Amino acid sequence: MSEYTDREFMEVDFNNGLFSEYDFHHCTFTRCRFRGAHLEEINSTGCQFIDCDFSGAQLNASIHTRSAFTNCRFTNANLFVSKFEECKMIGSDFAAANLDGITIVRGDWSYTNLRNANLTKQSLRGVMFVEADLSACKLEKADLRDADLTRARLGNALLKGADLRGAVLGGIDFKSIVMLDVRIDAIQAVDFARSYGAKIQ
Repeated sequence: MSEYTDREFMEVDFNNGLFSEYDFHHCTFTRCRFRGAHLEEINSTGCQFIDCDFSGAQLNASIHTRSAFTNCRFTNANLFVSKFEECKMIGSDFAAANLDGITIVRGDWSYTNLRNANLTKQSLRGVMFVEADLSACKLEKADLRDADLTRARLGNALLKGADLRGAVLGGIDFKSIVMLDVRIDAIQAVDFARSYGAKIQ
């Protein structure tokens, strides 16, 4: 197992590199390319990945703790059973990425593209999804309690059995969501009724 600590990398090409089971601690990667790289079972702690490209990379079973992946590209990346704990993912693109079995513990996933992602039965409690694109996501039976979904796009998302109690839903287009069996609290129920023209007295 190899370990990198307190290293900085600027515009380095790691394409198709072999980094399986590496440990990264407090490293900074800026505009680096990891396209097709093997990053299975890596651990990152307190790292920053800024404008990096992970397209087609293998990140399955990787674990990330308090790391930041800002404006990164994960197109077609494999994130199967990966774990992100208290990570900052703002603006990253997960188009066509495999997120099956992913674990997300809190953190900020605002402005991310998670369209069509499979997050069925996931615990997403307290996660920030401000203005995230969750269109057509599979969120059935997901725990979204206390999450921040302000202005998130949820059109055609599958939410059957999801728990939204305590979540921030400001700016949500309720008419684009099928709310069948979705658990909401009293305040959310009022907002939902108002979106359909009800007058609450």
